[in-house]
Amino acid sequence: MGVNTTVVFTDLAGSTSVFESLGNIRATRAVTQLTRWICEVLQAQGGQVIKTLGDGVLTVFQDATVAVNAVVDLQRQHQMNLLQQPLAEHLPIRVGVATGEVEIVNGDCYGDAVNIASRLSDLAGPHEIWAESPDLDYSSRANGIRYRPLGPISVRGRVEPCNVYQVEWHEDQSTDFITMQGDIDPMSKAAKADALGQEVHLSWGDQKRVFRAFELPAHIGRIRHCEFVVADPRVSRTHARLEWRHGRIMLIDMSSYGTWIRFVGARSELLLRREECVLHGRGQIALGASFTDASAPTLGFEVT
Repeated sequence: MGVNTTVVFTDLAGSTSVFESLGNIRATRAVTQLTRWICEVLQAQGGQVIKTLGDGVLTVFQDATVAVNAVVDLQRQHQMNLLQQPLAEHLPIRVGVATGEVEIVNGDCYGDAVNIASRLSDLAGPHEIWAESPDLDYSSRANGIRYRPLGPISVRGRVEPCNVYQVEWHEDQSTDFITMQGDIDPMSKAAKADALGQEVHLSWGDQKRVFRAFELPAHIGRIRHCEFVVADPRVSRTHARLEWRHGRIMLIDMSSYGTWIRFVGARSELLLRREECVLHGRGQIALGASFTDASAPTLGFEVT
């Protein structure tokens, strides 16, 4: 019988570029040292390291809040460590957290939560923590942590999507570290390669637009300066913004009355009030009024 457990999967982003810049010997040493350090930090916080997989580490915790606090501490310590390292040696950590019944057999663990944590780690951007756990209090602000809803996200092998939150762990958003990470050259080879593979289709009545990732940001609103104009009095002048961030298309609410999102296949809708979420798959966006209002200005969207 499975035991309710919180699974943490950590992965290193950008290891390919580190191997290219440092060479195999130095890069292998850097990856090995960092994964060993990750194991030590998580074990010190009460985690049980199950195994390492290349540059990934699989760890389990008996308590979801303890697990989140552990990975937040991990990211904060790693942030300070990176300030002392050359940029070419930077290996950002991305983390997936999930809670569910897990079977631990012969030193390995199996279960839905393992698959979800691994998938969320894949989807998370550098320095990010994505979590899906019914045991977390997402309204809590303890330890300087905030939870930002990303909406329902489909995970391979699951019929129902997961309601995922991004764990905001930065204590000081104005640090040089954060500025450096946000300063991404949009014309770089890596950025072009990622951006060329993503686009978002928007439709409202007879109006249809396709925004490719490298054309973002784009704005949705009532005034003609917006890239996608929705002429309805319930829509704010500049209601929402589409951004390309860490390989994903984000929708950011900037409105007075909120933005509702309904993903195809999801049982519930997501309300954004000066918040943001990842757009994925297909669905609808209601501006300034909920889907219960049949007259609400409602956009269709599809991310391909």
